[in-house]
Amino acid sequence: MPRRKLRRRGHGEKLGFGWRFAWFVLYYPVSGLFKIRWRNIERVPATGGVIVVVNHVSHVDPFIVSKFILDAARVPRFLAKEAIFEVPVVGWGMRKMGHIPVRRDTADAALALQSAVEKLRSGALVVLHPEGTVTRDPDGWPMSAKTGTARLWLLAPEVPVIPVAQWGVQSRWDFYTRTIKPFPRARHTLSVGEPIDLSRFRGAEPTPAVLREMTDVIMKRLREDVAELRGEPAPDGELFVWHRPRPSAAGSSDAA
Repeated sequence: MPRRKLRRRGHGEKLGFGWRFAWFVLYYPVSGLFKIRWRNIERVPATGGVIVVVNHVSHVDPFIVSKFILDAARVPRFLAKEAIFEVPVVGWGMRKMGHIPVRRDTADAALALQSAVEKLRSGALVVLHPEGTVTRDPDGWPMSAKTGTARLWLLAPEVPVIPVAQWGVQSRWDFYTRTIKPFPRARHTLSVGEPIDLSRFRGAEPTPAVLREMTDVIMKRLREDVAELRGEPAPDGELFVWHRPRPSAAGSSDAA
């Protein structure tokens, strides 16, 4: 499994001030905490707009995926929850790095997609975790996702959708179960797949049915790639669907 990164002096997408700062304060600590390996890193396009979709296995994914994309000689721009941008200092850094705030389940979410389209057409690489949260599938497989990636591609069908499957740190860095075991370092692998073929959806109206079908195509492809990475067969049938608990009238959470 090759370990040589593609970014080197004089080669790769240039880093702005925000990313140079992030490189200084995050890149080497992430390298020290995790044994990160990759496969087929050369499949990440060297230039031009690209949508990268990654399965979500841990709350530390953004740091690992950022390092990986930087090593691939590109600069990642994430679509991230707006709440993160409201955190002092962190929000400032996120904007400096070119990340895109998303206010979910509101009309303003369309503005985030338009910002992402503008970045793609200017030649940027945009990263999405389509599930929107760390997978709740009992066995860690990619689960049914939100339709943002499908909506984004329909607005910019000229850009490729590149799947990145990852696996490794979830058993050692699980904030849901409050499991944090930094030592010995967790081994984590990212594997880049061939572009996902969405050509049959080009020009389609973004109806709920079309968006759901596209999203399932993307997530089932990620599930297949994760299965290959894990060295075991992918589950048969439909993707696991997780229903986010909603506060009840009494202020507690429903488990439905």
